[in-house]
Amino acid sequence: MKKFAIALAILALATSAFASTSGVVINSVYGGGGGSTTTNTYKQDYVELYNASAAPVSIAGWVIEYGSATGNWGSSSGNYFVIPAGAVIEPCGYMLFGCGTVGTGGADFPVAADYSQSTGPNISATNGKVALFSALNANLACGAELAGTLVDKVSFGTGNCPEGTNVAVLSGSTGAVRTIAGIDTDSNVADFSVVSNPVPHNKLSSTGCPVPAESQSWGALKSTFR
Repeated sequence: MKKFAIALAILALATSAFASTSGVVINSVYGGGGGSTTTNTYKQDYVELYNASAAPVSIAGWVIEYGSATGNWGSSSGNYFVIPAGAVIEPCGYMLFGCGTVGTGGADFPVAADYSQSTGPNISATNGKVALFSALNANLACGAELAGTLVDKVSFGTGNCPEGTNVAVLSGSTGAVRTIAGIDTDSNVADFSVVSNPVPHNKLSSTGCPVPAESQSWGALKSTFR
């Protein structure tokens, strides 16, 4: 009876963890583009989104916003990207946004950006923060966002206002990449890894559905009753 109670508790915890991953999240951020340095991985910055839910999600009108390490979100029109009409992320699917100036140093993306905006945001290669909003938050301090509009955010290096603790400082050849697609514990340092030469994904890339935590747990639990 004690073993059964422990098993149920483990299953409940796993189910709760999986529930927290639903919805659209920032999956990867790269800020080393836009320059002439040949050691930079790519010519342009990018933000990659991922849909961890079981249904398509329209993100038309949502906004990707950049803030410097201590600056406001979307402090100018060059620091945000309003997602165009018709943008829909499929279940367990990706969407790639090329952001800012296209430089001469580095390579082209290995897959085409689904949307690209040369006017910005130009993301810092080292320290800063990126957020996804359901509506424009123009020139607002981190922590003073319009109620209910913040979808997800990641802060890196010395960027302020992270989810939990920042990801480490980045560089022209590294990006912040979500360690397991769709898994979001609201701790940037726990959810993201600093990856050398990160590989972006677009809407045509193979989907990355993680095995539901319920399934993983049930497989383990079955062995306790053998």
